[in-house]
Amino acid sequence: MDRLHTINRRLRKIESIINDDTPVKAPARWQAGVDLGTADLMVVVVDQRGEPVAAFMEWAEVVRDGVALNYWGAVQIVKQLIVRAEQKLNVKIHQAVTSFPPGTDPQTARNVLEAAGLEVKAIIDEPSSVVHLLGIEDGAVVDIGGGTTGIAVSRGGRVVYSADEPTGGHHVSLTLAGNRKISLKEAEELKRGPQAERFTPVVLPVFEKMAEIIRRHLDGRDARRVYLSGGTFCFPGSEQIFARELPNREIIKPANPLYLTPLAIAAYGLTEIEYE
Repeated sequence: MDRLHTINRRLRKIESIINDDTPVKAPARWQAGVDLGTADLMVVVVDQRGEPVAAFMEWAEVVRDGVALNYWGAVQIVKQLIVRAEQKLNVKIHQAVTSFPPGTDPQTARNVLEAAGLEVKAIIDEPSSVVHLLGIEDGAVVDIGGGTTGIAVSRGGRVVYSADEPTGGHHVSLTLAGNRKISLKEAEELKRGPQAERFTPVVLPVFEKMAEIIRRHLDGRDARRVYLSGGTFCFPGSEQIFARELPNREIIKPANPLYLTPLAIAAYGLTEIEYE
């Protein structure tokens, strides 16, 4: 768990610097990652040890389930986020690591980054990037984003099974919008707001359905520990729902699941990453 302790500290560091344009001195070596999520796009820059030094995010629904709904919109947002990171660190970012939901075409992410003027240094599916970051020898990652739920099972430190399901935070928002008779945008704001816990009874069936889907994928697989990733797990009590539905497995929720995959993407492929 020492590694998880370090990762939690780094996630809190991202919380403290997200969308902070205050200039800082760039480390001697660094690496950028671009996460093209359904609900948001995010750029994270880490130093060679894996410490976050810049993080920028914009809420936008321009990519869903690995498909660009608004291709040029996605390209422009990536460009803007990259420029902010460059200005903060006083560097020029020529390349980045990116990712894709398992079972989808990675070419979409590659095309967006290249159109934004970036060379794709590496590309990996989202839950596998978290397996790599956390150093999971035997266990599973459940990554619930806005539109999809990704699953990766690791044995001996190698991903032996991955899958993607068309359910995610968007379905939570749809349920909340229908119940409250409000717009989808208002539902998203309620879901992320300080009073979100009040709506647990409304969205409980959605989370239970997600947990049931995960249980089916994990049935018969030796994955005692299940790590939670993705912004949907920021909803209060979501980990307790999964713990109840997956009673024979240890559910582990990092400090801020929203930033876990972007951090994992940025750190993927580093050769000197440290955990202390």
